[in-house]
Amino acid sequence: MAVKKILMLVGDFVEDYEVMVPFQMLLMVGHEVHAVCPGKKAGDKVATAVHDFEGHQTYTEKPGHNFALNADFDAVKPENYDALVIPGGRAPEYIRLDPKVIDIVKKMAAANKPIAAICHGQQVLVSAGVIKGRTCMAYPAVQPDIEGSGCAYVGPNATFSNAVVDGNLVTAPAWPAHPEWMRKFLQVLGSTINP
Repeated sequence: MAVKKILMLVGDFVEDYEVMVPFQMLLMVGHEVHAVCPGKKAGDKVATAVHDFEGHQTYTEKPGHNFALNADFDAVKPENYDALVIPGGRAPEYIRLDPKVIDIVKKMAAANKPIAAICHGQQVLVSAGVIKGRTCMAYPAVQPDIEGSGCAYVGPNATFSNAVVDGNLVTAPAWPAHPEWMRKFLQVLGSTINP
């Protein structure tokens, strides 16, 4: 398996599981992952939030952990990365306002590099204008944004454990989809793991 260099875009109140689990899974299989946040450097931390499904009309939010960044946002050059991961939570709604975040996403999409986004991470893809004419999945609250951008929305299954692939784009609705989302992302990356 060829080692890939993967960029992960995060911010304060990124969903805890959606940043920690994929970060660790991708490292575990041997890839290099740089987690960055606008305005922060390697060694800085972002606060995370745990979103859970407890029978209310929407998810609940609880304090998560502090997640340590391992690269400097200002030093990011999209051409130096093989793939992009955008976790969900509340971070996507405001990191998409950063022009460099949008530039990174546009350049990586234009180069047809693998992009994995989950939950509300697709808000960044919508703002970058890179999913028109595509098919993707997200947390249901993001469906109007996705459809408004000219992208076909695929809804989650009853357990929110499914993911969808459209070319280089791998999307999922929420952290219960991690096994399928990461399995499909690894396939798009060309990473083969045999039991």
